[in-house]
Amino acid sequence: MCTAVREAGFTGCIFVDNCYGEFVERQEPTQVGADLIVGSLIKNPGGGLAPTGGYIAGGEEYVLACENRLTAPGVGGEVGSYAYGYQLYFEGFFLAPHAVAQALKGGLLIGRCLEALGCENYPAANKLPTDITRAVRFPAREPMEAFIRAVQATSPIDSFVRPEAWDMPGYDCEVIMAAGTFNGGSTIELSADAPIRAPYIAYFQGGLTYEHCRIALKEILKSAFALS
Repeated sequence: MCTAVREAGFTGCIFVDNCYGEFVERQEPTQVGADLIVGSLIKNPGGGLAPTGGYIAGGEEYVLACENRLTAPGVGGEVGSYAYGYQLYFEGFFLAPHAVAQALKGGLLIGRCLEALGCENYPAANKLPTDITRAVRFPAREPMEAFIRAVQATSPIDSFVRPEAWDMPGYDCEVIMAAGTFNGGSTIELSADAPIRAPYIAYFQGGLTYEHCRIALKEILKSAFALS
C-alpha cells in the first residue's frame, strides 16, 4: 500500500495506527514505507505491564512535529510524559514479543475450536493473522453472550462479575464486554466484546499466557456449547 501511494505521487506523511499489530509480523510498517506509526501501550507493545500511555515512532521530523503539538513548540519531548518512572514501560517492551506470541497462539486455538463447532472466524483459523484480534460469528445472541461471560469468568480480575449488554456511548446498539484485566482497557490481556445485533459477531483478543487462553477455552466450551 505504501508503494502504491508513493507511485501515485503522494509525497506527504504516511501514517499508520498500528494498534493490535505490533510484533505480529516480521516487519513493522516503518520498515515497508510508512513514515510514522503510533499505538497504545496497553495493547501489544506494553507487554501487559505498561499501565497507560501510547507511543509515536518513525521519521524524526514527524515525531518532532507530534511532540511539539502534544506539549508546546520548542518543548516537544523534553518534558516527561509520566511522573512515576519508566521501569514498567521498558520491561513491558522487553516482554512484548513473547506476550504477543502467546496471544496469537491462544487466539488460534480458541478460533480453531469454535470453527470446528460451526462458528465462522475472521481471519480463518488456519492462517497466521496480521494482528491479535479475532472475530467469531455465532448463530444466535445467547451463545455469543455466553462466550463473553466465559471470558470474564476466567479473568484474573473481577471474575465474579457477570457482563450484561448495555447502551454504550458511541454505539448504535447494546454492547457486551468482558475485560477482567490488571490494567483497565488492556487488550493484550484476554478480553472480548460484541455488539448485540445480527449477525452475532464477537471480537476477542489478547491473552498474556497460552495457558490462560486454554483455561478460558474450557469455560467457553462448557458455557456456550454445553461441552465438558
